Amino acid sequence: MAVFLSLVLLVTGILELYYYIPTPTDAALSVQTITYLVPFGGLIRNLHFWSAQLLIIVSAVHLLRVVFTGAYAAPRRFNYLIGLGLFVVLILLNFTGYILRWDQGIQWALIVGVNLVKTIPAVGNFLYRLITGADTPGAATLLRFYAWHIFGLMLPAGILIIWHVFQLRRDGGIAMPAPGMHSDTSRITRFELVRRETVAVLLLSTLLLLLAILVPAPIAPAIENITTIPGDSLAPWFFLWVQQMLKWGDPLLWGVFVPLIMLTILIIIPYGLPIPKNAELGRWLPKSNRLAQIILVVMASLVILLTLLGTRSN
Repeated sequence: MAVFLSLVLLVTGILELYYYIPTPTDAALSVQTITYLVPFGGLIRNLHFWSAQLLIIVSAVHLLRVVFTGAYAAPRRFNYLIGLGLFVVLILLNFTGYILRWDQGIQWALIVGVNLVKTIPAVGNFLYRLITGADTPGAATLLRFYAWHIFGLMLPAGILIIWHVFQLRRDGGIAMPAPGMHSDTSRITRFELVRRETVAVLLLSTLLLLLAILVPAPIAPAIENITTIPGDSLAPWFFLWVQQMLKWGDPLLWGVFVPLIMLTILIIIPYGLPIPKNAELGRWLPKSNRLAQIILVVMASLVILLTLLGTRSN
C-alpha cells in the first residue's frame, strides 16, 4: 500500500508541476488554476493530497505492526532504522508540500514552524536562515521549500524506499520464528500473493477516488501579509499535537525537545530494550518485547489525544 501510494504521489506530483508557479504572487493562484480551470486538475490535486495523507497513516500503522510483532530484531534492526528515517522524510515531504500552497491556511505552520528552529541553542539562527533564505519568510523561503520538496526530500525518499524493500528481501522477508520453531511451514504461491496485492490496490484506489471526489483538498485565499497569522490558521493535522503542546509554554521544550525525545526513543527500541525471542517473531504482541509495546502505545495514544484536542479546541 505504501509503495502504491508513493507511485500515485509521484505521477500526480509530476502533473501538477506543469502548472504550479513557485513565487509568492503566483503560487496560490496557480493552485487555484489547477483546481478549478485545468481539466481534471482538481481530481489530480485531490488524489495527490489524499495519497500523501494516507501514506502517513499507512506508514504509522506499519511502524506499529513492526513493533507489535517484534519484527525489528536482528537481522532487521538496521532496516527498522531505514524505515524510521523514511517515515520522518515522508512527514517532511508532506509538510513542505503543504507550505507550497502559499495561502492563508498555511501561515501558522510556516511562521511558527520556522520560528521554532530559531529557539534551538547555538545553531538556531543559522538553521532559520538556511530554511527561509532571509530574515523573514518570503520569496526565497517558498523557492527553498519547493526545492526541498522536489529534490532535497524526494530523492532521499526514493532511495530509502528502494533500500528498505531490498533490505527486507535480503533479511529473508517478514519476521517469523526460526526454522523448527513453528508448526506451519506452508507458503502462499506467487499467484496468491499477486492476487492479494491486486485486491489491496483496487480497494485502495477506490478509497482514493471516493476521497478525491467527495472531500476536496484544502484551499484558501492567497497570503496578504506573511508576518501575521489568521485566527483560523492551523498546523497540518500530523503536527496538530505539536501545536497543542506549544500552548503549554516554552516552545523549545514542547516544540523541539519533546518530539526529538520521542524520535530518540523509537530509534533505541531495537538496541536498548529487550529483544523478542526467536520463537515469538512475527506473532502479535509477544511477551518478550512487552516493554516496547507499552512505550509505543503510550506515545501513540498521547499523539492521537493531543491531535484530537487540537482539532476540537481550534
